[in-house]
Amino acid sequence: MNVRRRLIPTTAAAGALALGLMTLSACSSSNAADKNSNGKLDVVASFYPMQFLAEQIGGEHVAVSTLTKPGVEPHDLELSPKQAARLGEADFIVYLKGLQPAVDEAVEQSGVKNTTDAAALTHLEEHGTEVGHDEHAEEEEGHDHGEAAGDPHIWLDPVKYAEVAKGVGKALEKADPDNAAAYKKNTKTLTGKLDGLNTKFENGLKNTTTKTFITTHSAFGYLAERYGLEQEGISGLDPDSEPSPARMKDLQKIAKQEKVSTVFFETLVSDKTAKTLAGDTGLKTDVLDPLEGITDRSKGADYLAVMESNLAALQKALGAK
Repeated sequence: MNVRRRLIPTTAAAGALALGLMTLSACSSSNAADKNSNGKLDVVASFYPMQFLAEQIGGEHVAVSTLTKPGVEPHDLELSPKQAARLGEADFIVYLKGLQPAVDEAVEQSGVKNTTDAAALTHLEEHGTEVGHDEHAEEEEGHDHGEAAGDPHIWLDPVKYAEVAKGVGKALEKADPDNAAAYKKNTKTLTGKLDGLNTKFENGLKNTTTKTFITTHSAFGYLAERYGLEQEGISGLDPDSEPSPARMKDLQKIAKQEKVSTVFFETLVSDKTAKTLAGDTGLKTDVLDPLEGITDRSKGADYLAVMESNLAALQKALGAK
């Protein structure tokens, strides 16, 4: 799925990025054998879902930092020269190509040997085309969503996320063979938890009054496909895009036909369009968290807890029996 991103670095930002990378070229550590002063592997993650994997799998053998601070919408991230320099000093980088073009460019220029692209560890599919019910929306959506083709929101499907976890685990084993056994064990523990989460979603969403849900940001295509649901996004894959009047009218019809009860919004972007649609149709609103970051507004302290909150919200909205 190709979607325009307004965050693609400007000439000035690209220049700053290049400057940051140049400053570290002489002392960059691209060999994972060169660990930090605590003897831990220095891991940089692009945003929260990658950070969670690195922390869970790396355990006590890694020191993990993230480029996307809590409360920052990942799609909007622009890197400072300091962040670019920090990236180039990492022993290991885990990121998701196609979600954050600024990060993709910085990783490519960093010179770090051990980099893992989560998008290459599972199969990306195209979602979000439901926005194209009218020609204007289709035209707006027909632009580049980074270099990787397809919907990048793979972490919202526990099965796909487990596939990525296995790939990250193997990459850490290769980068830091001294602790390979620990990484292997931790990967098995995490994938077991994700398998359990998948079972909860399967059982919890098996029998519902409706299969359709409306959400601000079309981040839940994989989740919907996995559990036999229909996602209707207000703004498509890009959380910053504005829906056309025709799209809003279309959603009103869908809500009535499919017995939709709730319009979902999320914590990191404006809830204005969701509340407008809900007000026009007499529907309720609730949070369905795309888990792009954990903040004090999140309904849970980590990925697993927030996903269970998402399941409860979906069960309530869809009329689970």
